[in-house]
Amino acid sequence: MTLASSTSSAGTVWPSWVLVVAAVLVSGLLLAGPALRRRYPVAWWLLLGFPVLVVRVMRTWRPLMAGCGLAVSRRPALTVVSGLVGNGAPPPQPRVPRYGLIRPTGGGFWLLVRLLPGQVPEDFVKAAPAMAEDWQVHGVRVTSWRPGVVRIAASVADPLATPRLPKQRGPSQLLRVAVGVLETGVAWVIDLRRVPHWLIVGATRSGKSTLINALVAGLAPQPVALVGIDCKGGMELSLYEPRLSALATNREQAVRLLAALVDLTLDRMTVCRAARVRNIWGLSEKERPVPVVVIVDEIAELFLVASRNEKDEAHAAGTALIRLAQLGAALGVFLVVAGQRVGSDLGPGVTALRAQLGGRVCHRVADPGTAEMALGDLNPDALKAAQAITPEQAGTAVLASGDGWERARSHLITEADAEVIAAEYEYLAPVLPELLTEAK
Repeated sequence: MTLASSTSSAGTVWPSWVLVVAAVLVSGLLLAGPALRRRYPVAWWLLLGFPVLVVRVMRTWRPLMAGCGLAVSRRPALTVVSGLVGNGAPPPQPRVPRYGLIRPTGGGFWLLVRLLPGQVPEDFVKAAPAMAEDWQVHGVRVTSWRPGVVRIAASVADPLATPRLPKQRGPSQLLRVAVGVLETGVAWVIDLRRVPHWLIVGATRSGKSTLINALVAGLAPQPVALVGIDCKGGMELSLYEPRLSALATNREQAVRLLAALVDLTLDRMTVCRAARVRNIWGLSEKERPVPVVVIVDEIAELFLVASRNEKDEAHAAGTALIRLAQLGAALGVFLVVAGQRVGSDLGPGVTALRAQLGGRVCHRVADPGTAEMALGDLNPDALKAAQAITPEQAGTAVLASGDGWERARSHLITEADAEVIAAEYEYLAPVLPELLTEAK
């Protein structure tokens, strides 16, 4: 008895049962692929999508580099001579940048590429749209990895289209909140211990308020004091009033509250100096004062002036905010400043304050000056990405700090959700006698 066999074009003889099994496996994968992709997208990506894309990258790499002007001729003179002689020898292949191992991520891949002499990372940044088209992926981002090497990261689909709330593992860390998802698919975390002060800008219905809702919802269960300044009569921050230790609803109240916060900060400085420590985290847990997060909504309302009296109030408010930004990180006072429009036309105080806010979040804005104020001094590429956000991408933002920049989208926390959460954790709102004002 003999087994039937089949001969491939390369001369290899395969037993028929191997071909049958291979055909069954391929057919099964094709039939089960859609269901597997819906129920287990990461498994589908690693088993099917990623291998196919690796083959595509390897097959298109050389023509892609040549088409984007990233290939370099090995011996230009020899190429010309071979063409003149016409001896039939093919011209030497141009050199292309070498890439390393293609590594998968949850929804894409990344690889490192070594630059050829004379190339700079900006050359690959310009080629990113062509890479996305050739590889048939949602987007490609190029960043500098180290001198002479760039990192190319590709996303198969837009991870910001339907951001998923990450599962909470264990108790949340103090002053650390997962507010959304980054374009890489990982959680977007705002960590006030690492980046203590933030500027959040965005036009109406851009997602700015939703981000603040998510931040407050994450801070409400923590042992921190929340303080609100909302000079639009409290229309926005009054949602969280049960959880707030103080709330100012006009500029006069805001000036008094900010002055009280400065005094609180100076008192904490005295305590730290007496204990011979540089910040409140050096104090024992029993001695350590409660951290205070100050949320300022619509910063422009603090700086717009129409009279001499208002000018004095605006100056006092701006000076107090700058002092809090300079001293607060070490003394447990953190700023989250938000607004629809933030520009240098509001006065020098805004520019000085912006310099102290190391974390920046820019949603879609109505004027380029606001995007420039938020991101222009940190990263020009981040500025371009923010200006490309469309009205249909509500919640999408560009966040930047000294560590770099990312596209991100916040989780949808509605006004009703914010009210419920604030009421649920009302009992955790610390009473701070230093902040008692007519506002609360």
